[in-house]
Amino acid sequence: MPGASDQEPSKRVRITSPRRAAARRSPTRPATTEIEEQTGLGKVYMAALLRAQLRLTVSVLVAAAAGLGVLPLLFLVVPATHEIRVWLIPLPWIILGVLVYPVVALAALYYVRHAEAIERDFADLVDRR
Repeated sequence: MPGASDQEPSKRVRITSPRRAAARRSPTRPATTEIEEQTGLGKVYMAALLRAQLRLTVSVLVAAAAGLGVLPLLFLVVPATHEIRVWLIPLPWIILGVLVYPVVALAALYYVRHAEAIERDFADLVDRR
């Protein structure tokens, strides 16, 4: 490469803030104090937590209600389901009397795990401030 040896290596430059002697910011109040005293910021924190919990609750309830609400309609629209028997028990009875419970348990497990995650995220947010 022609001319590469002609260049000098660049020198290091230290950059400092012109406000090095500026007064430091006053310490901020902990978020837990804001929440306990119900200040404007504390109300915002609590509103965000409640919105997240409500959104989770409504989504789980709507999904469970839609899933369980479709079953009677399915049995009504497809009358052949009344004829199917498992161990002499009609299929609709087995589905509504037995198979619904694992689905409800899974919905509850999903809700608990996500509610705990919401609370953990909220606690991390409050502790970080």
